[in-house]
Amino acid sequence: MQGAQRNSLRLLQWMMAASLALPIALFAIASSTSYTSTKDIADREIERTLDVAHEHALKVFETIDRSLAELNEVVRGLPDDIIRRREPALHRRLKQLTDSLPQLKSAWIFDADGKSLVNSLASPPPEQSFADRDYFVAHIDQNIGSYIGVPLTPRQPYQGARFFGVSRRRDADDGGFIGVIQASVLPEYFESFYARIGTDPGSFFAMGRTDGVVLAHLPRLDRDLRLDPSGPVGQNIAAHPEHGLITVAWPSDGIERRIGYRRVAEYPIYVSAGLETSAIRARWFATMGQHLVFGIPATALLLLLLALAIRRTQHLQAEAAARREAEGALKHSQRLEALGQLTGGVAHDFNNLLTVIRASVDLLNRPQLSEERRQRYITAIADAVARAAKLTSQLLAFARRQTLKPEVFDVGARMQSLHDMLATLLGPAIEIAMRLPAEPCLVNADASQFETALINMATNARDAMHGKGRIVFKVEAATTIADTLAPISGSHDLTGNHDLPGNHVLPGKHGFVGIAVSDTGMGIPATRLERIFEPFFTTKQVGHGTGLGLSQVFGFARQSGGEVTVTSEVGHGSTFSLYLPRVPPDLLPQRQAPNTAPAVAGSGMSVLLVEDNIELANFAADGLTELGYSITLVDNATDALAELVADADRFDIVFSDIVMPGMTGLDLAQAVRDRGIGVPVVLTTGYSEALSQEALSPDGNLDCELVQKPYAIDQLSRVLHRVARRRRVRDGAAE
Repeated sequence: MQGAQRNSLRLLQWMMAASLALPIALFAIASSTSYTSTKDIADREIERTLDVAHEHALKVFETIDRSLAELNEVVRGLPDDIIRRREPALHRRLKQLTDSLPQLKSAWIFDADGKSLVNSLASPPPEQSFADRDYFVAHIDQNIGSYIGVPLTPRQPYQGARFFGVSRRRDADDGGFIGVIQASVLPEYFESFYARIGTDPGSFFAMGRTDGVVLAHLPRLDRDLRLDPSGPVGQNIAAHPEHGLITVAWPSDGIERRIGYRRVAEYPIYVSAGLETSAIRARWFATMGQHLVFGIPATALLLLLLALAIRRTQHLQAEAAARREAEGALKHSQRLEALGQLTGGVAHDFNNLLTVIRASVDLLNRPQLSEERRQRYITAIADAVARAAKLTSQLLAFARRQTLKPEVFDVGARMQSLHDMLATLLGPAIEIAMRLPAEPCLVNADASQFETALINMATNARDAMHGKGRIVFKVEAATTIADTLAPISGSHDLTGNHDLPGNHVLPGKHGFVGIAVSDTGMGIPATRLERIFEPFFTTKQVGHGTGLGLSQVFGFARQSGGEVTVTSEVGHGSTFSLYLPRVPPDLLPQRQAPNTAPAVAGSGMSVLLVEDNIELANFAADGLTELGYSITLVDNATDALAELVADADRFDIVFSDIVMPGMTGLDLAQAVRDRGIGVPVVLTTGYSEALSQEALSPDGNLDCELVQKPYAIDQLSRVLHRVARRRRVRDGAAE
């Protein structure tokens, strides 16, 4: 017993260390995952912003192109002297064009010498040559279509903002060069548009030519910028010329940014949008700060609960040491009883904690919160809840204090569906063979606990072979339980019950279904066979096993009305056989779609909430209030009964914990029934030994719904509505 006590205390100490190490590991994993998610979200935002900038640039250049084409048609075939005579009318037309297009500074018609025939700025235009401008020179030798120039400063006497030219060639009837039509485009028009759509900190935009000349830039520049084609930006664009995403230090200011770029249709133009990587990291830091705000208190609470559990364990061990002096004959049974109380108590504390965490998830998942920034945190907490709930389920299973949820299923089909998962779990060095019967072998048991038991037996076989060998899974119908080399005595029942002693399990009406797991390991010495199902007993090195796996298998088998046996020979491997009572094939239910219904709105339903754990009570009350329920909170069943006796019509339903000091939830439900109070009662617990004793009422049924901890708020809301609806139907029938 002293060894078991040391093991239990050591397990709790390991659990306390794990309660600190696990959140740190989870935080590290969440940090990595969150950083990847934050980058992905930023990339999607950049792509969406880039779509807007690209569409805007395309429309602007298409509009300018159409305007230049219309001007070209107006002056097509007209000699320069006629254009000069019509200059006033053409000037007004050009001015109307530039006034209607805010992106244009001016519009021009040049002759073959680069002199302005007409422009939108001055009438008549000064005698001045622009033959050296790039937007003019580009068209002299050949027709290249639309040309987009470099940023330029207005030439005197013209003034104003900088511009870049978009121009087209004027051709004579014989195809000869007779001049240019040009529109001066304002870079600040694009920069103002970028400022409107780029409101996030660290936003960046640029528009440039394919040769690296930057036409527009936000943040705005006070100088011209040309990108080096051999630089990082130029090399990336050359590798992916149509579009892409890059992280680069931008040449204008050296700031590192995440930038997306895209070519504008057939134009020699690229638009870019991006965010500073420091701004992306700031988002990530903010998200992780939110993790810490909720994670640190939860971890501190978990450490406190485990410290209390260790203190309680030490107290129990001190009492057991005193009893050993006077009760030596009951040494073995007392040790197992103490362990049963220990594991049941730890499971109770864990379930309260898990319910608080799950309620936090529900509150964080309300519509008014930012789903995009908190989803990873919510998922991390939900995963932690699932893992902790699985640990609690295993503790209660081998303590025989877990309320199982039996269902009828085909063992052979369930084994076949687990094949791929077992292959992944056991590794490629383990050869798996399955021998399944042709006819259905149905059992009525908890499917989740069955799968856990099978995985525990498979993992035990793998470890016995040091990760290399052959495991055979065999399913067959059996009329009796085969003899075992391990004397499985009733003393292994952690509750102290001896209703299933040794191998004297009575066969059911339809016999048993036997599931055998055979390995090619070294086998188990005869001296250890008697202890292999004891909780915390393990032959593995420290840190390589808790000794709970086979105990879970044993507890599940006994609580399901079956048995587990083992045969082993040193040097020739071992065979573990799990026997479950068989049921007839006609009991197999039809498949039903899984229940994925959302939470039901409270619509003002009045709930009397009875819970002695103040943290759990507050989270449950907040979650139900968010859904529109009206909550009255009391911390004990005595006060709750007083509320009901005073004015039962105030409440539509009572939601009460079972395990409370003084009057329990079961006592409250019985008192409500005895007094004829018509308010339905919904009970909840994570430690359901009282339910397993079938002591609900003299007739064994209080007609109460049970919500198992940890519960989700949406699950609870559906149960409350279902019970309230049942009451309304019953009251309507009575009327």
